[in-house]
Amino acid sequence: MIFYIIKYFGNLTIILLLFLITFKIVYSFRFSRENVSYLANIFLPEVNETRGGALTHIQQMEVFLRSLGDPGFQLGVGLDVGIHQTTVSKIIDKVSREICSKKNQWVKFPATGAMFNRAKDEWAAHNTIPHVIGAIDCTYVKIIKPYVHGDEYINRKGVSTINVQATCNSREMFTSVDASWPGSVHDSRIWYNSPIYPIMYNNQKRVCLLGDSGYGVTPWMLTPFKDPITNIQKYFNRIHARERVIIERCFGQLKTRFPMLNYTIRLKTDRTCRYIMCAFILHNCAKFLNDPDEHFDERRSSYA
Repeated sequence: MIFYIIKYFGNLTIILLLFLITFKIVYSFRFSRENVSYLANIFLPEVNETRGGALTHIQQMEVFLRSLGDPGFQLGVGLDVGIHQTTVSKIIDKVSREICSKKNQWVKFPATGAMFNRAKDEWAAHNTIPHVIGAIDCTYVKIIKPYVHGDEYINRKGVSTINVQATCNSREMFTSVDASWPGSVHDSRIWYNSPIYPIMYNNQKRVCLLGDSGYGVTPWMLTPFKDPITNIQKYFNRIHARERVIIERCFGQLKTRFPMLNYTIRLKTDRTCRYIMCAFILHNCAKFLNDPDEHFDERRSSYA
């Protein structure tokens, strides 16, 4: 068949067909074919048994990645892949557990003096404010209102959400993620109760994070002046905004690659938190693999 296509239509048609096939793979699974296989190999134990219609580890990873990119969620994924919605649900649960079990390998906050110094030097190579190791912010992810304590998940916009806190470094990789808080909880409360707060509080390297005005100013948290008066204060605020925007850019890239985070996730609350965490881990994987994201339309993303 390929021979006749080449004979009658030439190599240009073949190139176009290969491009369309590659684009469909990336658009469906949010990663290239090679990187989908890589993710399956590192996160899932290899499944050689395929009798009776069992899916291979690569196929299971494809189903999971497809779910992160499909607003139709499980039903749409099932119809697209050709398996029942119940099977999709089981695969999502299994794969999300496997990915989250390796979270600490992919989402790493500095924990030693050497790591602090490296993060500080990497930031200084591209930015102006000294002693900074990253930026911090929160983002909402919409969920179905839980039956238990459901009102706690209603945010200031009146929407049921998880309020996800994250920090990132100069390489646009997430260094910490906390997806366990209801949408009504304020960013500062999440910060003071987060696992990284005591790390920053006790650090001896005089390093800090960049946060917005909702966080209190401390030696380890730099925020903009609330009412800048002098030219120096106004200048600092401009530099601060320019450098802190990296965390918003990371959220934008995350929600562009995995559009389900822009829609209402219809899972039980504990599974939702795990599902969200997987997206952050896979974002870091994409950065590590240099998997491009220009295939996705960033204008559709919501950074809120």
